[in-house]
Amino acid sequence: MIESLLNRKVEKRPSQVQLNGRILFLAEDPALVRAQIEGADLDINNIPPLRNDISTDEMTPAYICYYFDETLGEFIYLGLKCGDQFPIKRNDVKNGGFIASVSGKRRGKGSSREASPYAEIAAGIRLVIAENHERIYKQNCQNLGLLTSTNFDLIARVASGEEIPLEEFTRGEDEITRQIIEYGGLFPFNVARLQGRASIPAINTSRRPMTLAEKIFARHFVTDLSKDQVGVEAVKPGDAGFARTDIRFSHEYVTPMAAIFYEQLVGDEPINDPSSVYLFQDHLTFLDDVMPPERKAMGLLDLAHQLVRKQEDFARKQGIRLHGKQLDRKGSEAICHSLMLQDYALPGQIIIGSDSHTPHAGAVGCIAFGVGTTDVFNSWITKDVRVRVPEQVRIRVSGRKPENVTAKDFMLAILRTPLVRNGDAIGRLVEYTGEAVADLNIDERATMTNMAAEVGAFTGIVAADSKTVEFLVGRGIAREDAERLCDGVKSDENAEYALTVDIDASDLRPMIASPGDPGNGIFVDELPAPVKIDIAYGGSCTAGKKEDLDMYVRVFREALARGLRVHPDVQCFIQFGSVEVRQYCEERGYIDVLREVGANVIEPSCGACINAGPGVSTSKQQVVISAQNRNFPGRSGPGQMYLASPYTVAASAIAGHIVEYRPASAATVKS
Repeated sequence: MIESLLNRKVEKRPSQVQLNGRILFLAEDPALVRAQIEGADLDINNIPPLRNDISTDEMTPAYICYYFDETLGEFIYLGLKCGDQFPIKRNDVKNGGFIASVSGKRRGKGSSREASPYAEIAAGIRLVIAENHERIYKQNCQNLGLLTSTNFDLIARVASGEEIPLEEFTRGEDEITRQIIEYGGLFPFNVARLQGRASIPAINTSRRPMTLAEKIFARHFVTDLSKDQVGVEAVKPGDAGFARTDIRFSHEYVTPMAAIFYEQLVGDEPINDPSSVYLFQDHLTFLDDVMPPERKAMGLLDLAHQLVRKQEDFARKQGIRLHGKQLDRKGSEAICHSLMLQDYALPGQIIIGSDSHTPHAGAVGCIAFGVGTTDVFNSWITKDVRVRVPEQVRIRVSGRKPENVTAKDFMLAILRTPLVRNGDAIGRLVEYTGEAVADLNIDERATMTNMAAEVGAFTGIVAADSKTVEFLVGRGIAREDAERLCDGVKSDENAEYALTVDIDASDLRPMIASPGDPGNGIFVDELPAPVKIDIAYGGSCTAGKKEDLDMYVRVFREALARGLRVHPDVQCFIQFGSVEVRQYCEERGYIDVLREVGANVIEPSCGACINAGPGVSTSKQQVVISAQNRNFPGRSGPGQMYLASPYTVAASAIAGHIVEYRPASAATVKS
């Protein structure tokens, strides 16, 4: 494989960049966005309020990602919500002659969706400017050759047609990122790396107290790819290089594009170490049932089937383990994150996956983080991934939580802190500590590491301990081996953190996040008036684990004991995260309880969380309460979605409106 790339010619970009075209300001006011689409240019000296928190779901809604070629450029920003409107239609940006796109804070939050910057490029965008960019989105831009900046002074220079030194886009970046930008993307840089034309600066950090994550990075940094040399003495925040991965996985939304890149740029040669690569069919399992007729009329269902077939063909050709659909019933084997933690992740590993919720596996003390399509494709060649050791944030949850408070409530409380609101966690690595975290089992810890994506963090991690040992033993690993794997998988006592955030679990009460953003957290008892619901959904990687099912069923059993069932005006859906979770429920009689109480039981799949399964809203008027991780506009249908814990979702399904769960001794469910 390397031989075929050694003579590949690669050139750096010119030292001066000239961007000729219009500038699109993604304004809060939909009328201003429409005016630009219709040909008017805004005054660059009087920039209007810009949209903040633009997610990749808004850039390229999930259904658009059935396309995996340049057709994506026709759909960029189709899901962008300004006020109460969606001002951008198909081909508007592509036909508008725009060369640059400008927005406010936290551009590219949400799913690690390389289709978004790829669609921007396909629509003619060559530069994106924002106050800050989410880590995965920014890295995807750099990997594809899309220029990024936080310097709003560039707007006037672009507008005047001025030549801009390439250094404007590399200044402040580490040496590797600088070279990737100069070469115009990750693949040409890696070719230059294989040819010895691109150098990787040595990491010479002296021995120092390290956090758990820093220890793992130090053991995995590649010092010489050609000689397969891995490991350095120590690292510190800012050290950059390529880290050897233990596991690489991708799902059917990403694998086909990565496979096309691989076949076009590398050929038919085998990938590097297919035994450590896993592919999943989990995102599109129920699509045939839930795709609206108008989208089927667009040919999107046929495109989705092409995604699945392409992944299957690539897996067969390359000898890769594919976790696909169940053979005997509707549904997938598992959601990729669920199975990664359930069967594969080990303490001290580095795992990369094609999804922003890859940090799920960090619950067992490994570094697991989401990457884009180009990273996946390149890792098939080099088995490593570009990383820069992030600063660490310690979130310490102390005290003893109330019985009806869960890890989801911890996260909704964290998401409304200044740490997240001000963007201070973006790109940093979050380590969850404290006695309240130590009291959680692995499933609940996974809720916290999973939702590091909503925090905007690089990833989330929890140190390994006796509960990790028991979890691994339950997976079939010998106790002696489990104890060895967990030994020392913790931070040094005097390790350095950029900042520490303290939360007292004893002060918390059940929470919800109001529609629009997971950071809109309030206590349930702060609702000014009852909120009637139409749909209650319990599932997704965040809330389809064994412990989550324990919670749903606890509430439902107590409701049945009081003669109550799911409210007649509510549709309730409970979805398993994996076949193993379903089997766990069968063994404990949970499925009978779910059916008796009136819940719809759904086989494993990503489903409603990505608007691709039962439980999605179908109108703006519908109100949903969900235990999933995100409630961005349009994420799971057009309705108003509240996020909550499994306890709160189940209690609300019984009551017909949003209520907190109260244990049986305190009148569990209010009707």
